[in-house]
Amino acid sequence: MKRIAIITGASSGMGTEFTKELFLNSENYKFGKFDEIWILARRSDRLKNLKYDLEKAAENNCSKEYPEITAIEIDLSGTKGVTAFNAILKTTKKVESKNGGFEIGLLVNNAGFGTYGEFTETPLDKELEMIDTNCSTLTGLCGLAIPFMNEKSTIINVASLAAFLPLGNFAVYAATKSYVLSFSVALAAELKDKGIHVLAMCPGSVSTEFANVASNGARKEVLHGYPADKTVKHALKCASNKKHIALWAPKWKVTAFFSRFIGRFFGARFTFIHNKRPYRK
Repeated sequence: MKRIAIITGASSGMGTEFTKELFLNSENYKFGKFDEIWILARRSDRLKNLKYDLEKAAENNCSKEYPEITAIEIDLSGTKGVTAFNAILKTTKKVESKNGGFEIGLLVNNAGFGTYGEFTETPLDKELEMIDTNCSTLTGLCGLAIPFMNEKSTIINVASLAAFLPLGNFAVYAATKSYVLSFSVALAAELKDKGIHVLAMCPGSVSTEFANVASNGARKEVLHGYPADKTVKHALKCASNKKHIALWAPKWKVTAFFSRFIGRFFGARFTFIHNKRPYRK
């Protein structure tokens, strides 16, 4: 039976780092062997470049076997994206049924984005698309993937440090990530008896394209961002060791801990006044 790992949002940032680490160093974790890694994103050129680079790296190291990389160009946003993903699973099931079938050993729900600025000052369609991608898509992909999982399978849902407290100037994003955290922990509890493990990854500032997208180009880089590769390796280690929440940097752990002692309104009001986030209209 073919065993597959699936990574969404693989064309940049942490999605790319998840792909590299699982392709090159999967033996460092307890997920078992993957025969194939699906990398999903809208930017097919980046997926193809990532696939090419990894296959070249594999050619230069013949001492071990590497999984096959399958690049899939797809817009996963909302119900349409979930439907498109379901069609891929159905096609794969039909094809692989002749070869003993397939199973999903790992699902990394990394696709998502944020939008900076006051809620009333940012485009409403962008905020609604964010809810679709960060919440609906993630939920739908979990629902579709679980029937193909077994007692050795794992789900990693990328939440955020923003999940622990409502944030002014980041209202919808923080709310979507709070959903991801709550959903992931509850799902972990429900799937425990089936042996399927679920991890909520909750990074703070990471050096990716996030700020450029969130600010619509007003802020090119994430301020004080931590390395994406180290953040990803820590999350994979936590998932491999059956932990339910991944917080790598000590600063993030402290912030998450003390957030429980801060009133929700106070936290939102404080960040609204003191943590202004730019957005280019």
